[in-house]
Amino acid sequence: MKLVLKETMSSLGREGDVVTVKDGYGRNYLLPQGKALLANAENLAIVEKNRLAIASRLEKELKIAEKIAKKISGLDIVIEQLAGEDERLFGSVTNADICDKLAELNITLDKKQIVLPDPIKTLGETKVPVKVGFQVATEITVTVKPLETKE
Repeated sequence: MKLVLKETMSSLGREGDVVTVKDGYGRNYLLPQGKALLANAENLAIVEKNRLAIASRLEKELKIAEKIAKKISGLDIVIEQLAGEDERLFGSVTNADICDKLAELNITLDKKQIVLPDPIKTLGETKVPVKVGFQVATEITVTVKPLETKE
């Protein structure tokens, strides 16, 4: 099934791209969610007419993503968690925890942009990839330290 994307999707392409997807994915997800249109002559003409506006919007989004990537590239954040004697955490550090810590530094990201395959369950440093925009990614260092309890 050929579709025209109405928004940029990291797994498929950018807004305005014509993509080929499996029928079920297009019919059951992309079309009902309003993320794509059928690639017929009428919709292709509309996209072509709006090509300049789409290109300028994508360029602006790219500049913003690159600016954020430059700001957080190589950033080292420290998260304190309760830990046992064997350096294993009681619980774990998730992408939501990292996103909250970044928000404290006035960096607003969605937790889906933090690519953490598995939650961090041990103390120490971990390199965490961050997908800032379409094909714009960087890496931050997350240091997990034991929470000092006051006794």
